[in-house]
Formats: sequence, structure tokens, C-alpha cells
Amino acid sequence: MGDAIGNAWVDLKVWLFERLILPGLYAAGLMQWEEAAFKWLDFALLGAATVLVSFLVCRPLEAALPVERWEGDRSSVRTDVTYTLLNRLGIVPLFAFVALQPLEVAWDALLANLGLIPPTLETLVPPLRDWPVVTFLLYVVILDFSEYWRHRFQHRFEWWWALHSLHHAQRQMTFWTDDRNHLLDDLIAGFWFAGVAVLIGVPPGQFPLLVLLVRVMESLSHANVRLDFGPLGRVVVSPHFHRLHHALDHDEGIGARAHGVNFGVLLPVWDILFGTARFGGAYPATGDRSGSERLATGSWLGTQVEGAKRLIRTLAGRG
Repeated sequence: MGDAIGNAWVDLKVWLFERLILPGLYAAGLMQWEEAAFKWLDFALLGAATVLVSFLVCRPLEAALPVERWEGDRSSVRTDVTYTLLNRLGIVPLFAFVALQPLEVAWDALLANLGLIPPTLETLVPPLRDWPVVTFLLYVVILDFSEYWRHRFQHRFEWWWALHSLHHAQRQMTFWTDDRNHLLDDLIAGFWFAGVAVLIGVPPGQFPLLVLLVRVMESLSHANVRLDFGPLGRVVVSPHFHRLHHALDHDEGIGARAHGVNFGVLLPVWDILFGTARFGGAYPATGDRSGSERLATGSWLGTQVEGAKRLIRTLAGRG
């Protein structure tokens, strides 16, 4: 499965590069950027795929089963759309490429010098080679466990909350809200996810599918949709389960954030095991009482600046 996905991904990337990007580089006299542009296309292509799938899955559900219907100003939702397009197609992929490319080269060189081949689940447990779907699901479980703890740390540490509170400031939560994050917070999350994937040896052919699955499910969990999955909601994170995480009623002070609820990204099992699960109840209003009005309703640039100021105040002991 991994090889088939990887080959299809490469074929699509080559086709787009040869038909669209390469002619543009040639016309602009920028052929020296050919190799870099080809590698960067991975980030942008994966981002475009996640946006498309998320829209096709979530938008019809929001139209059919909305939790809230907002009249008048919806500028904060448009800001979230801007976040999604920039994060998945523009700024974050560009920053990730610039930051990760040298690290990838250095890591590959180190392994080559040491004569090491990174292990995968298939090499550690050879029988898994005959069960590719099981192997993929094991990678999902391991990565989701690491994402649960990253999310808890975002709420636990004051400096990290200063950044993450930008995400929680949204009062008109939709599936676009998933990408409403400070740029620095997104970069940390990207390094975290990619680092764990490298450590556990996720094959390159499976990585795009893993990212696609995680991003689409995260978009769905933020959707403005009255949906709890019934009994399945204790197996997979539902929009209702995650909406409780964004609720105003447990968002007072560091104690509430540190001992908040429903941190799971894909699987509620971690919340159940570690005592942070909350099921049932109504669909609460969302937002963050500790944030400023600008953090809640500002533009992309305005919320980025406000988040940076909040981080600086926190580091200076004035948070």
C-alpha cells in the first residue's frame, strides 16, 4: 500500500511540476530554483489535498446540521479561511521547507556516516509486512498518542498557552478554525509531528496519507455541526467531543487549562485513560475569556501580532 501511494504521489507531483511550475521558472529566469521548487511542491500539494477533502467532507455537514447560525458580521470566519489557505498552501509550507530541508540533509548525512538505516514497524516486527493496513493504523495510534500530549502541553505551559490561546479565541468555530494557530505554534507542531514520524520510521509513501487523515479529522472535529457519532464517539473524536474542549465554561485560569478536557486529536482513548475525557451535555458556546477582543476578532496579521505580544508579556512575567 505504501509503495502504491508513494508512486501515485510522485507521478502527480511530476506532472504538476512539468506542466505548471517548470515553465514558470523558465519564463522568469529562475531555473536555479528548480530542485528547491520540486521539493517544496510536496508541501503545497499536500496542503491543497487536505483543504479540498476537508471542504468536501465538512461544508455539507455544516450546512445541514449547524450548531449555530450567525447573522451579520462573519469576519472572524473569513479570517480563519485566510489562516487555512496561508497555512496549508503558503506561509507554513514555505517556512517548513526552509527550516526542515537543512535538517533533513543533515539527518540523512549523519545516518549515512554511521551506516544506519532508520527502523520501521515492518523491520522491527517482520510479520507486519503482510498486514499493511494494520501497520498504517499502528502508526496512526502512535502519532495520535504524541499529539495528545503536545496538546496537553499547549494548555499546561504558560508561554505555549500564550500562543495556543489564539486558536481558542474563536467564537464562531467552523471547520476552518483548525488552522487558526500562531505561526510559531504551527512550526512547533510541525516539528513535533515530523520528528515523531521520523523516530518511529514512518515510510515516506505513508506520510502524506497520515497527514491527510489527521488534518481532515481535525477539520471535522472543529466543524460547526451537531454531530457526536453516538457510541462511536468513544472511539473517534467527534465534533461534539472537541467542541467541549473549546467551551467557555472550563476556561478560567491556568488550573482549568492544565486540567481541561478532551485533548485527543483522533482518538478519545487517551482522554479516557488519563482522566481528561468529558462526554455528553449540550453544544456550548466557544471562545476564551482570557483573551483580548483583537485576538478573537482581528485579521490574520492582527491576531498574529496580538499572539506575539501575549507571548512576550508572558515571558516577561506580565502575562
